Amino acid sequence: MLDMIRWFASTQIRNVAVLAGNIATASPISDMNPVLLALGASVLLASAGAPPREVPVRDFFKSYRVVDMLPSEVIAAVKVPSPPPGAFEFVKSFKQAKRRDDDISIAGALRTVSTGFGGMAPTTVRASRMEAVLEGAAFCEASFERARAALAEDLALPESVPGGMAAYRQTLTASFLFKFYVGVCLDLATLTSQQAGLPPAPPVSPSDALACRNFLSEDRPLSHGCQSYVVPSGGLQQSQVAGGKDHAPSAESERAPVGQPLVHRSALDQCTGEAKYVDDMPQQRDTLQSVFVMSDRPHARLLSVDTSAAEALPGVVRVFTAADLSEHENAIGPVLHDEQLFRCKEVTSTGQPIGLVVAETLEAAERGARLVKVTYEDLPPIITIEDAIKATNYHAKSDHLKIEDGDVDAAFALPDTVIVEGEIRLGGQEHFYLECNAALAVPGEGDELTVHVSSQTPMKTQKFAAHVCGISYSKVVCRMKRMGGGFGGKETRTVPVSSAVALAAHRLKRPVKISLDRDIDMWFTGTRHPFLGRYRAGAGPDGKLRALDLKLYCNAGHSLDLSEPVMGRALLHCDNSYKIPNVRAQGFICMTNTASNTAFRGFGGPQGLLVCEAYMEHLASALHVGTDELRARNLYAFEGDQTHFVQLMERCPLQRMWRELAESSELARRSEEVRQFNKANKWRKRGIAQVPTKFGISFTAKFMNQAGALVHVYTDGTVLVTHGGTEMGQGLHTKMMQVTARAFGIPYENVDIRETATDTVPNSSPTAASASSDLYGMAILNACEQIKGRLKPYLEKSNGDWKSGVTAAYFDRCDLSAHGFYATDGIGYDWTKSPAERGKPFHYFTFGAACTEVEIDVLTGDMRILRADILMDVGNSLNPSIDIGQIEGAFTQGVGWTMMEETVWGSSEHPWLKPGVCFTRGPGNYKIPSFNDVPVDMRVTLVKDSANPNAIHSSRAIGEPPFFLGASAFLAARQAIASAREDAGHPAFEHFIVDSPLTPERIRIARPPCCSSAA
Repeated sequence: MLDMIRWFASTQIRNVAVLAGNIATASPISDMNPVLLALGASVLLASAGAPPREVPVRDFFKSYRVVDMLPSEVIAAVKVPSPPPGAFEFVKSFKQAKRRDDDISIAGALRTVSTGFGGMAPTTVRASRMEAVLEGAAFCEASFERARAALAEDLALPESVPGGMAAYRQTLTASFLFKFYVGVCLDLATLTSQQAGLPPAPPVSPSDALACRNFLSEDRPLSHGCQSYVVPSGGLQQSQVAGGKDHAPSAESERAPVGQPLVHRSALDQCTGEAKYVDDMPQQRDTLQSVFVMSDRPHARLLSVDTSAAEALPGVVRVFTAADLSEHENAIGPVLHDEQLFRCKEVTSTGQPIGLVVAETLEAAERGARLVKVTYEDLPPIITIEDAIKATNYHAKSDHLKIEDGDVDAAFALPDTVIVEGEIRLGGQEHFYLECNAALAVPGEGDELTVHVSSQTPMKTQKFAAHVCGISYSKVVCRMKRMGGGFGGKETRTVPVSSAVALAAHRLKRPVKISLDRDIDMWFTGTRHPFLGRYRAGAGPDGKLRALDLKLYCNAGHSLDLSEPVMGRALLHCDNSYKIPNVRAQGFICMTNTASNTAFRGFGGPQGLLVCEAYMEHLASALHVGTDELRARNLYAFEGDQTHFVQLMERCPLQRMWRELAESSELARRSEEVRQFNKANKWRKRGIAQVPTKFGISFTAKFMNQAGALVHVYTDGTVLVTHGGTEMGQGLHTKMMQVTARAFGIPYENVDIRETATDTVPNSSPTAASASSDLYGMAILNACEQIKGRLKPYLEKSNGDWKSGVTAAYFDRCDLSAHGFYATDGIGYDWTKSPAERGKPFHYFTFGAACTEVEIDVLTGDMRILRADILMDVGNSLNPSIDIGQIEGAFTQGVGWTMMEETVWGSSEHPWLKPGVCFTRGPGNYKIPSFNDVPVDMRVTLVKDSANPNAIHSSRAIGEPPFFLGASAFLAARQAIASAREDAGHPAFEHFIVDSPLTPERIRIARPPCCSSAA
């Protein structure tokens, strides 16, 4: 019991929870109830005025979530019987979940003279057939083989079983039985060596001995690591506007506080809970609360929307629907206006807003939303990419998303070209920002409106608030202090939220607030795009890549949103870091009846990169070479290579970084150690993989590569900066204050940034594409240079004393404020033109590489990351502390995408759900990495002597580029699975398919049975 309690929920929950509460909830996937059932425990129930009664646990659970317990009773005690005198009782508990910390079991088992299984039926159950087989049987492998067959009959699951994973759950029970058998054999062997008269223990081979162990029962070392960097001098310290086209690095070596590892300016406020978000804002006394009415059908005609019962409810002020807007006002969408603020004739996904209930209190709004009666006529839904391909249901705007470079067919036709064909599926990923979507709209005089919002796009918030209200943009001010995370999920999907309350506030002339619950936010806002990649790739006998023919399909959901540029970036990154002389690649944007998928850190780049690694793995198998060796042979050169989208690679450090990382991570030595470990162990396997990344920096839409900033110098010498970028925890404001302080030569503490607002810096691009430091840093420099030019004579007279010079300038009526502007030169990519005429999509690239070692439990599919070494080229870092934090966070989020985070919608793949129903709508069913999932040993190094002449202070962008390096865990786990497959009789270098995320279920199922006892 203590072993299981150790991994029950999380430390925080264990500190306040009680065992009786867990028993009484009667969850079929409880961790503790199977243990108590197998131990023959009973519960003592007590109530006022009645004698206590004792109920055996086997009789306590009546049906799903129903127990033999009166409303007046409480669980006063739990009784666990002791074994008879002189008897030896072996008790072992097992748990497998999607992650180890704070997760519910997929399946659980315990074996003594009785058994208990959770997650296999509506209640915790015993395996009666198996118990009957083992009663009185000899303790040997043959008995447990018979028990395994009986167990399969006891716990057979249909494919439509709630929760899914039928084959995996049944496999887990057999694996747990085998683990129990081996564990008892080892315990018995220990006892027989200490006490005479006991029967000999069945022999256990050394390769089987590890089978009884699991990552839950082992003491995991505290995660540790190191961060290595230098603080370079010099760098580009002038704006493009002031410096023209000659961007020579500054001859001035001093750049502090730029380059210093300063703490994030609001870190302490956030840690102490003093930082303010939209939901924390003080509200006026007459502020109204609002709740969406959401569709619950994936595809249906809307026959009627009856709001009468809701509007009659006390406290409800009004219910807004499509009837309150013109067709033009109701049409929204970031690229095409192919969405509706409120659905009017048809719903095309569950979770679409049909109306907004506005009330005096949140409780009244929620009750009102439940009273709105919607009548539907169901239509056939399309849910998956495969469904859309079969129906040729694509967004028409994707027709031009093609790249062709070289002669692909001629390269494939060469007689010695080794050709592979295959496909890989990549799942979506929920943004899971800490702060869900929230907005507060406050009307002013006339048509004036102020919208406080958690958004990466103040400009779009302003634009669509004005649009749905039928007023000019100048009447609307959007204000944004900070977000509790965004990751791309608040670039466009915040617009329906803020626009709805803007409409309500404008019409009712009262402030209106909305704050989405987690389950509504996850249901409504979309995820990273799921992808399907189908490839044909070829290489020569020397391992040099020759050709790639690729088709990429993404699940856009019910509207286009940003799916076109997401697919475009995926196509632009399908080479990862490798020179491929002949490429034909095409993207298809699938329209489905699911939530509209959207931007997520990497913006399609990671999907293209992982598809690339899939065909690299396949080619390595066909060539009978190690994948790391194949990668090294094909890396872009330092100068002169050209990408498949005809952009010249300049100062590309990939080959140097590959060698440095292989040496610092001791790749050769550790690879040999992994091979030796795998030879010695059948049920634990390790893998190690090194992978590069190359990520293009810039918005691929040329017009978005612009930025503005407003800088005020006050007479006490302090400076207030406003720019168009938004702070979501990534440290943008901190870096911009460092840039400002350096430009004026003043202390960092004398610079402040208050908020982002559309009435100070208008027409701002989204804070996205990892380009914000580059764009806004240059705009701020431009503003600072203007002010410095005006201040120059006053500072000369004051002998460089900043405050005296500023004061003198003020009394001389000198302007101490300036608006700065920056537009990135020389970029722009037009997909509609021929490949040679399309232009240059990226200003530059950020490069990285990671080497990661993992270990898997072959019997359960559980995985842990032993070590990760990351080498990142960030140029001359603006703030190494923040940059390394971004690298570590991006890597972990990448691990989540490729190894853990699975979005589940009702479809043919999940027949236990109604079509179009989103199952993963909260932390109960959707698991992001926790402390136990990060590498035990994590080492991050920033590349030295790699100044970037194309960006602010010679830095490189950092937000998105490290994300894909988390896929090194996926590739290492794939290597470990390959070793397990070899043990099962599969040939070495045999290719096999594993999709992402590579969850414990997929790891276990990828290794077919090779031992009857552990089938």
